[in-house]
Formats: sequence, structure tokens, C-alpha cells
Amino acid sequence: MGVKVAWPSFSTELRDFIAFIRRPNLRRLPGRSARRGWLEDWFTHLDFARLLKWAGLLWLMNMVVLGPIAVAAAGAGGAEHRLRLDALPWLQALVWAPIVEELVFRYGLRMPGHALWLVPVSVFALLSGPQWGSAFLVGLVVLACWWPYLFRSSAAPKPLPWGLRKTYRRYFGVVVHLSCLLFAAVHLGNFSYNETPLWLLPFLVLPQWVTGLALAWLRVRRGIGAAMVLHGIFNGGPLLVIWLVISWLPPQ
Repeated sequence: MGVKVAWPSFSTELRDFIAFIRRPNLRRLPGRSARRGWLEDWFTHLDFARLLKWAGLLWLMNMVVLGPIAVAAAGAGGAEHRLRLDALPWLQALVWAPIVEELVFRYGLRMPGHALWLVPVSVFALLSGPQWGSAFLVGLVVLACWWPYLFRSSAAPKPLPWGLRKTYRRYFGVVVHLSCLLFAAVHLGNFSYNETPLWLLPFLVLPQWVTGLALAWLRVRRGIGAAMVLHGIFNGGPLLVIWLVISWLPPQ
């Protein structure tokens, strides 16, 4: 029997996350191995209790610090959120965005070779939106990621040449922070700007930037599956609050 490895405490993970922001690295959490990398990357380490703690921390940061800054920036510049209260995007927030955005911005952090073909296809799906055609395309992308492992195919991805891997590790921090900035920038499309000055725009997406950092850390340490699940939980919390408020309001 193998020795059961205890997962780090939440406080230990939090300290590691802060260190990761300062200097990103490709280290896994204790308990993750490279031998069953595909299975662990997608399915194994889905600790829902721990993911709820991370979601709670991100919600708290957004309510207390980041959200008020974003609201103040929107008010100062006249920007308005495009969210329609009469048509809350449940499917897009809970399923589509967690899968597609994680494929675009974070899957390649551990699979830079895959990113060369996966990111362009996923970006096309992201820009097309949640339609049947783009959903089918995303399904093909995920199947392509799984295929060599599910069917023992000889087309299993080969590791990058050693020289490229060394270069990637050297600039990994740049890749991580650039991916988080791009992730935040994409969410600028959620706003109507009116006459908002350009210097205010970064403040509108501070919550998405910090969330992107947490998701990048989680993707590297636990896997892409955990990042997708946390992404969905994080998106679902505010929508649930909005739905409850609307439900409790007296009819006009």
C-alpha cells in the first residue's frame, strides 16, 4: 500500500499562493505526482471543501476591497455593467466560462506544447460565444487533450525539447502574470464605457485580475480540473445572491 500524503492546510496554501504571486513556479502540491499526471490534472484533486474556502476568500476580498474599488471606478467614469437582471447567464457563468476561459488562459501553463494548438482554437470558441458550433468545438478540444490517455494512443504528446523547457521555466513568471492580465482585460467587454477615461479601465477588472492569479496558482498546484471547478463556484456565488435578491423583491 502507498503512503497516504496529507494535503497542506488552507493557511499553508495561502502562504504558498502569496509566494507564487511574487515568484511563480511549476511546483506541485505535496500529494500530486507526475506519473498519473493526466488523471490528476483533470479529476483527482477536486477537494470541494477546500475549493469552497478559496471561493469564500475571493468573495470576501471582492466585497470588502476589490469590488468597492471597481464600483467607484465605474461610477467615476460612467461605465455600466452589461449584466441583465432579467436574464441571468447561469449556463455561461457556471459551465461555459469555467471551461473555455481555463482552456484559453491557464491550461497551457503546465502544457505549453499543447498551448500552441489549443489556445488559438479555444480563443475562437471564446470569441464565438456559447453557441452549438463553438460548444462542439470545445468538446473536440477536450477530447483531443484526453485522447492519447483514454485510448493509449501513440499520439501521446512528447515533452518539449530540453532547451525550450529551460527557457519556459525561466520566463514562467512572465507567462503567468501576462495570462492573468489578459484574463482581466477580456472582462472589460462586460462593460459599456460611455466616456470612461482609459486610466480607469484597469480598476474595473481588479476582481478578475486577482481571481485569475488564484486560478493560475490552483491550476499549477492542483490541476486544471480544480481550476475549472473553482471558477464555476466563484461565478455562481454572485449570481445566486442577485437571484435571491430579485426573488425576494416585491413585484412592481
